[in-house]
Amino acid sequence: MKIQTLVFTACLLFASNTFASDWPEWGGKPIRNMYSPEKGLPSSFDPGQFKSGTEEVDLKTTKNVKWVAKIGSQSYGNVTVAGGKIFVGTNNETPRDPQHQGDRSILMCFDEKTGDFLWQLVVPKLKSGKVNDWENLGLLASPTVEGDRVYIVTSRCEVMCLDVNGQANGNQGFQDEAKYYVQDTGGQPVKIGPKDADIIWKYDMMDDLGVFPHNASNCSVLIVDDVVYVCTSNGQDWTHSNIPSPLAPSFIAVHKKTGEFLGEDDANIGPRIFHGQWSSPSLAIVNGKKQVLFGGGDGWLYAFDPKPVEADDTSFLKTIWKFDANPEEYKKHKYPAAEGPSEINATPVFYKNRVYVAIGQDPEHGEGVGRLVCVDATKTGDITKDGLIWDYRGIKRSISTVSIDPESGLLFVGDFSGFVHCLDVETGKLHWVYDMKAHMWGSTFVADGKVFVGDEDGDFVILPAKKDFDPKKDKPLFETNLNAPIYGTPIVANGAVYIQSNTHLYSFNDQSKVQGDKAPEVELTK
Repeated sequence: MKIQTLVFTACLLFASNTFASDWPEWGGKPIRNMYSPEKGLPSSFDPGQFKSGTEEVDLKTTKNVKWVAKIGSQSYGNVTVAGGKIFVGTNNETPRDPQHQGDRSILMCFDEKTGDFLWQLVVPKLKSGKVNDWENLGLLASPTVEGDRVYIVTSRCEVMCLDVNGQANGNQGFQDEAKYYVQDTGGQPVKIGPKDADIIWKYDMMDDLGVFPHNASNCSVLIVDDVVYVCTSNGQDWTHSNIPSPLAPSFIAVHKKTGEFLGEDDANIGPRIFHGQWSSPSLAIVNGKKQVLFGGGDGWLYAFDPKPVEADDTSFLKTIWKFDANPEEYKKHKYPAAEGPSEINATPVFYKNRVYVAIGQDPEHGEGVGRLVCVDATKTGDITKDGLIWDYRGIKRSISTVSIDPESGLLFVGDFSGFVHCLDVETGKLHWVYDMKAHMWGSTFVADGKVFVGDEDGDFVILPAKKDFDPKKDKPLFETNLNAPIYGTPIVANGAVYIQSNTHLYSFNDQSKVQGDKAPEVELTK
């Protein structure tokens, strides 16, 4: 008997993109570990050649590249991926809209499948200049995406909530985008179109809190329940000897739906700020209770209760514990001396009731001594003496966040001097150090037994996530150059690796494997 032919979709993607998922915030998840469980990731790619006389990459000359998008000329704002969209911070060196010329900070949104440009947020520079908003840096924060909302800290020291669809589905919430885009520029309001961002609300930390950001605001916000937690970037003035707003908060909470101020830290960090504050917060859950972690501009690591408590006509985030990450011998030298203390610029990472973070300084201060600490998050109070599980002094100053691979039990971290360190996550034992031979601004990323990393010279390297790798005799799995400095951190989402140089955003995957939303149709006949 003839049976009707059946057609079904074979689920072939599972083998190549196991555990494929979005990367909706800095660190992927609130604990901020630069790790992904995805498998089947490529071990190499060819970034290709530019078409003659242009900055457009000829895709025919690439290998394992899905698409390439032109961004600005300085791009520090790390990539996030959510709901079929890609978000990245950059500057306005290559304007997407002729209405916006000159120095601006830009958040760009692209289509995940095609790399097509969807919309952008244009942020005018502060009139006060480089002391608060350094020229040409662009938008430094990594966006946090939740549902149909994007949360970002702008270079104007604002916390902002945007519609993930931009103006394509109408103007909601905040209605003054046309005026906002030309603020402090002296220009006339611009014409808003579907390629523009749709601002839902904004909270101005300079106007509302008296914050004085030093050089740049760059916090990648943390969302826990209905609360957005933010580093204010409060810091010194241009003299580097005065803190204009010592009583302004260093860390705050606002409501994610309205931007309403909910509370500030109780740590009184302001008077002790070494230089500036650029760390992003993270989440810890200890014995079923949540803690919000923050690296202070005073070199202390803090854990706050996430629920604000009312007191003295305001609300505070109460300190659960704090840890001084600078050893006493560093304090014998004056900041910013190479042998002296540092602030915390990296993001704390929570893993198995422990917190891992390195100390460092603004890269303009150059290289110097560092320290990576592993701290017990189950304790309370000042835990400087009894909370240290292990530390590692072989690292130089670092602004990089650690990558912990639960499969191998290894921790990877870069330092500004350009060294990638591999340690045992439990004991802090050093296994190897790889020299990138150039400064590192971004962080390492570990996935699929590979460590992805870039440097200031534009070198992109893939190292094995193995403790028996020997940099003195073993070669990296892969290395190439992207023709521009890499200040960002590689990330993985939905089977693809994303890495931005200063000028281009690359999406690459293993094109020898099945890709796309639909697997091939297979006929069954019986």
